[in-house]
Amino acid sequence: MFTAAILLNACSGNKSLPAGSKATPSLKEIFKDDFSIGTALNASQIEGRDKQAAILVPQQFNMATPENIMKAEVIHPEWNRYDFDLADKLVDYGRANNIGINAHTLIWHSQLPRFARQIQNVDSFRLFFNEHIKTVAARYHGKVFSWDVVNEALNEDGSMRKSIFLDKLGDGFVTDAFRLAAEASPGTELYYNDYNNEQPAKRAGCITLIKKIQAAGVRIDGVGIQGHWHLGKLPLKDIEQSILEYSALGLKVMFTELDIEVLPRNFQGADVSQRMKSTPETNPYPGGLPDSVQQLLADDYEALFRLFLKHRDKITRVTFWGVDDGQSWLNGWPVPGRTNYPLLFDRNFKPKPAFYKVVALKQTGK
Repeated sequence: MFTAAILLNACSGNKSLPAGSKATPSLKEIFKDDFSIGTALNASQIEGRDKQAAILVPQQFNMATPENIMKAEVIHPEWNRYDFDLADKLVDYGRANNIGINAHTLIWHSQLPRFARQIQNVDSFRLFFNEHIKTVAARYHGKVFSWDVVNEALNEDGSMRKSIFLDKLGDGFVTDAFRLAAEASPGTELYYNDYNNEQPAKRAGCITLIKKIQAAGVRIDGVGIQGHWHLGKLPLKDIEQSILEYSALGLKVMFTELDIEVLPRNFQGADVSQRMKSTPETNPYPGGLPDSVQQLLADDYEALFRLFLKHRDKITRVTFWGVDDGQSWLNGWPVPGRTNYPLLFDRNFKPKPAFYKVVALKQTGK
């Protein structure tokens, strides 16, 4: 299959960075014996309009997740109309660059098309649910390596999140989604993805949900821990316990949307409905990140990857939620117009101190 070929070749064919950067280590090469290294891609990058990303991404990453272009409001904008243009380009991009695709996402309560949000009749909504999953998953069967089948179905206390899916279909919708995806795309890996599901209460709810899927005889291959964390507040013990507990269920464990926010925020997680007011205090580094904070960020990433390497036998992928700081969604959320610095590459696509701290873990063996 195409996806198998992608994975076999993903760590080969290394494109060089521009002059002056050819010696930059490659994350995908450094960690090739440990886990895949992925990034989130936006439409500009997928279409090749971001020329710097066009060089950096194939050099550094062997997996890619689309930020938005495979979400329902983009790929299924009207009842009888699908728009596969950008998703098809993503598949072509992956094939051309030996990058495997983790498709994201079939079912999510946010970014639904208007027509779906306005469906009142339960049978009609069930029809939308079934046809959306079957149509989209079947189209990319053999073309993507994996699917985030359901995204963010849980509350912080581990209970089911109130959503149109829960309201119309009941709490069995998650199991149903995995069943439909498995039927439409056999051989494609199927994951549940969420944020804060390393925290004890939400982890317990996630485990209950996974066991329910498994008890129904439905295939689920892995769980994604998004990894939207904050500087100086990495929950390392909870992360490690989650790796152990999810793996004990027979699942692959992935970190799927990794970033470490350096700006002030009064809550944790990634609930897109939460917002904060814009003040000078919430955007303290518009002109650049101070060296002292750069070092703290580097220390956090080093500690995190040290933990990942400790459990390399259980972790199959680490994906950053963006290529460079300028792309990061954290520039616009939860406060619009901020200047954030959560990734390993800066706005000029240059590796930051955090990058070198991460790489050094493998180069020095410490």
